[in-house]
Amino acid sequence: MSPTTNNDVLVVGLVSVSDRASGGVYEDKGLPALSDWLASALTTPYRVETRLIADERAQIEATLVELVDLQRCHLVLTTGGTGPARRDVTPEATLAVATKEMPGFGEQMRQISLHFVPTAILSRQLAVIRETLDHAALIMNLPGQPKAIKETLEGLKDADGKQLVGGIFAAVPYCVDLIGGPYMETDPAVCKAFRPKSALRPQP
Repeated sequence: MSPTTNNDVLVVGLVSVSDRASGGVYEDKGLPALSDWLASALTTPYRVETRLIADERAQIEATLVELVDLQRCHLVLTTGGTGPARRDVTPEATLAVATKEMPGFGEQMRQISLHFVPTAILSRQLAVIRETLDHAALIMNLPGQPKAIKETLEGLKDADGKQLVGGIFAAVPYCVDLIGGPYMETDPAVCKAFRPKSALRPQP
């Protein structure tokens, strides 16, 4: 599904946090990876707001506030800045603008990554809700590598396509429902969204 410019639809913010990419030292790979995955997974019309910024806490906080409060994003995905290094401050910035923490997302991200690398325990990825008087958004910190982004969002499948470990995005559409956002639908071949039966809408 291609992005749309209709302002009445789902708005997704994509933020790549990298000193070197934002400074032009090398090409950013985070935003293309996020954009490509959304295009393959979402069947709902959506509009994208992208930002490439440095590992500066104040700038990350300001960007997240702008995307949620002004651009009216329903979902914001960040990539980069979630490790233990001194410059990795994305989780701190995300928590600073949050009204609710959603710890299950971070726990599951690490569980998925641990299937590939033992250093997954060093990741500090998390998710939060930011609420204003008339709007709310889910903000999720994702890994920095394109391969890890895809694995985290989709989960793990065997050679026949059977789901072995659930990806985090399966829970995102229902979460967005619960905070008042638009009804999101996905391509089940990429990521099957889960909702309780009472929350499902009839298919046309």
